[in-house]
Amino acid sequence: MAVPGDWNTQRADLTHYEGCLWYRRRFAAAPAPGRRQVLRFEAVNYRCRAWLNGESLGGHEGGFSPFEFEVSGRLRGGDNSLVLLVDNRRRSQGVPTLQTDWWNYGGITRSVLLLDLPATFIRDFGIGLGAQGGVEAWAQLDGPAAAGALVSLELPGLAPPMEAVADASGRVRWLSPVEPRRWSPEDPHLQTVVFTAQGEALRDAIAFRTVATRGRDILLNGQSVFLRGISLHEEAPGPVGGRPRSPEAGAQLLAWARDLGCNFVRLAHYPHDESTVREAERLGLLVWEEIPVYWTIAWEDPATEALARDQLTAMITRDRNRGAVILWSVGNETPPGEARLRFMAGLAGLARALDPSRLITAALEQHGGARRRVEDPLGAHLDVLGLNEYIGWYDGPPQQCRETSFDCAWDKPLVVSELGADAKAGRHGADGERWTEEYQAWVYREQLAMLKRVPNLRGLSPWILKDFRSPRRALPGIQDGWNRKGLLSETGEKKLAWEVLAAAYRQWAAASDGWTGA
Repeated sequence: MAVPGDWNTQRADLTHYEGCLWYRRRFAAAPAPGRRQVLRFEAVNYRCRAWLNGESLGGHEGGFSPFEFEVSGRLRGGDNSLVLLVDNRRRSQGVPTLQTDWWNYGGITRSVLLLDLPATFIRDFGIGLGAQGGVEAWAQLDGPAAAGALVSLELPGLAPPMEAVADASGRVRWLSPVEPRRWSPEDPHLQTVVFTAQGEALRDAIAFRTVATRGRDILLNGQSVFLRGISLHEEAPGPVGGRPRSPEAGAQLLAWARDLGCNFVRLAHYPHDESTVREAERLGLLVWEEIPVYWTIAWEDPATEALARDQLTAMITRDRNRGAVILWSVGNETPPGEARLRFMAGLAGLARALDPSRLITAALEQHGGARRRVEDPLGAHLDVLGLNEYIGWYDGPPQQCRETSFDCAWDKPLVVSELGADAKAGRHGADGERWTEEYQAWVYREQLAMLKRVPNLRGLSPWILKDFRSPRRALPGIQDGWNRKGLLSETGEKKLAWEVLAAAYRQWAAASDGWTGA
C-alpha cells in the first residue's frame, strides 16, 4: 500500500470499503543521545491508534488534521516496528458526520515524518505585520532549557538578528519597526525569516500582508480586492482520482486555477494538505480554508462540538503563518436552528480568539423566490458572508436568474461560495438539455449576469474546478460515481463553461475596481 495514499483507489476490493485496516512499517533508526524524536502524521482518515515496538502511542480522531507522538526513549537503535489501526467508518457524532458528498477515502492519506529534534527546540511560532505597523513575532520553546534561553530572529535583507530571552514559560516575543514588502496575488513576494535557538535554525518563507473589511469591501493591504475564485476538492487529477499522493498533484489543481484567471481558491470542505496551501501562497492565490462541519452535525452533542473545536484549532495552528490564507470557514450548508447557532457561533468566536488577524466566514444556504435576502442569524458572527446557491440546477431554470435579486441583512462583504451545474465532458446538445456542456455554460452565463447586480458581492468560488468522486452521484452513463459540476473533467478536459468563466475573470481583472458589477 502506497503511503501517503488512500486504500480505495489502490485495490479494487477496497473501492467502497469502510472499516478497519492494519498498517505496519519496519524501519531503522539511530537516535542520538540528548536528542528528541517525534512521529508526525499529516492526516489519517478517520480514526487511528498507533503502536511502536508493541507499545501503545495513543490515538487520534479527525481525517484532515495533523497529530504527533513523542517517541523519545521508545525508539530503538536499529530495527523498529510501527503499527497503525485505521478506521474510516463514518459516525453520527463525527466531524464530518454520516452524510457527505465526497468519497470517504480511508487510510494514511498524507505524509508520515520522523522528526529528530534537539532537547530544547522551537515548537511553534507566529509572525506577521503589527496592528501599528512593523513586524510582530513570537516563538514557543519546548524542553528543559526553554526558560531563559536566548533566541534570535532574523529577516535577511531587512534587519540584523534580534535577540530575546525566553520567559519562564519558554515564550519569546519581538517587535521590529521594519516594513517588509507586501505579498499580493500580483506580487506574491515571500520574505525569509530565521529563528535560532540552542544553535539550531528554523527557516520559513512568509507572506506579509494585511486583510480586513470595511463595510462591503474586503481590503488586502488596505486596498479593495475582488475574489475571482474557484472551489476545489483535494482529489488527484486523473481517471482514478483519490487523495493526491504527492505535492505535484495538488500543485496541478492550483495551476489550473491560475489558468482560469483566479486570484482566490476555496479549499473545500476540510483542510487540504499543507503543501497545497504553501503552493497557493507561492502562486499568489488567496485561500479560504474550512473545517468539515458539513450539513447536519450532532449539534447538541458535547463530544462532537469538542471534535469540531479541535479540528478548527489544528487548522489555525498549522496555517496561521500562511499569509495567503485570508478566510477561516467554520462550516458549509448547515441548517439554521438554535443549537446549530450556538455551536457555530462558538466556533466563530474560537477562530477569532485564536487568530484575530484573519476574517471569519461560513458557506450559508439560501433559497426563495425572486427577491432573496441573506439573513441567516449566523451572519451576525461572521466577517464575510458566504452563500451557496444553485439557481439553474437545483433551484429553477437558468433564466430564473434574470428575475432574481439578492440583498443582505448586514452591510458586510458577500462571497458566492458555490454555484454551478453538472455536465459530462463531451456530452453536447441544446442549451436547455441538462447534463450537457451547453447547459452548464448557459447556467454560468445567466449566473454571472445576475451576480453583477448583487450590491454586496465581493467574490465568488463556483462549484467546482474539476469533477470529483462521490458515491452519491450514481446516474449511469453520466455520473457513474462522479460529481460532474467541474469546469474540467477528472482528466483535465475543459468544458464549455470554463471559457465562460475565464472570459469574465479576464474582464473583471482588467476593471479598475477588480470587477464590473454594481
